Amino acid sequence: MPLTALRPELPALMVEEHVRAALLEDLGRAGDITTYATIAPEMTGTAEMNARENGVVAGMELARTAFRMIDPTIRFDALVADGDRVHPGAVLARISGRARGLLSAERVALNFLMHLCGVATYTSKFAGEIAHTRAKVCCTRKTIPGLRALEKYAVRLGGGSNHRYGLDDAILIKDNHIAVSGSVAGAVDAARAYCGHLVKIEVEVDGLEQMREALTASPDVILLDNMTPDRLGEAVAANAAHWQLSADAYATDPRRTRLEASGNVNFQTIRAIAETGVDYISTSKITMAAPTLDIGLDVVIG
Repeated sequence: MPLTALRPELPALMVEEHVRAALLEDLGRAGDITTYATIAPEMTGTAEMNARENGVVAGMELARTAFRMIDPTIRFDALVADGDRVHPGAVLARISGRARGLLSAERVALNFLMHLCGVATYTSKFAGEIAHTRAKVCCTRKTIPGLRALEKYAVRLGGGSNHRYGLDDAILIKDNHIAVSGSVAGAVDAARAYCGHLVKIEVEVDGLEQMREALTASPDVILLDNMTPDRLGEAVAANAAHWQLSADAYATDPRRTRLEASGNVNFQTIRAIAETGVDYISTSKITMAAPTLDIGLDVVIG
């Protein structure tokens, strides 16, 4: 029986850091002057957070933390969890407490929730297109500055996989590195000599000749950049031939180099790319082009 992966989690410290920065940005130098001017301190209220379209939930703890940081006495009852799928009209949370806190925290809570639900939902659509293959859709380092960890979290909730988080957790040798170092194999060998044994090495190639050279140096992953599905299929065949693997053994053999496709990946092309037999498909679309999920919050003042 295949192992079911646990849902990802965000450390509380990371959540608080992001929410605090967002609240300080919104409160500015004088706080919520509109609410202070129109709502008496003793007034209370309740609110419901509702989904207005189909989606995958991501960011509930950030929303909860926004209300808590503004007013620790506010009660936030989540009715769904990150990773759940929701439909129009679904109540995500009920919030109650002092009205000033409800109104001041509302926008930051919704901003995080709408954006991260959007990333998770868009990722799930890409993942659904290739669910019949073994390929995984992956995010990239093309993320909104300051939100990378949150967006990569949302990608996982949507059924995607994370590429490297930054420049320091894996080696990715790209075309400019190769141009300066002199050769594909030489760059891979230099990387292996430099890094520790736990650091993965990936090298980008733009043709089958470069790929075959890369295979001689045995990187962990080869990134096939901007190749057509036909050419990607040839690359998979070349990888199998290099490792002398049959079609049946290719998918599961732990020795072979993994292949990642990148470039010209969108909702219309990802199925054909996945069906070539590549292992990973990386795209910035799932973070940089994800539309926000429409979520509303209606407050009733008591």
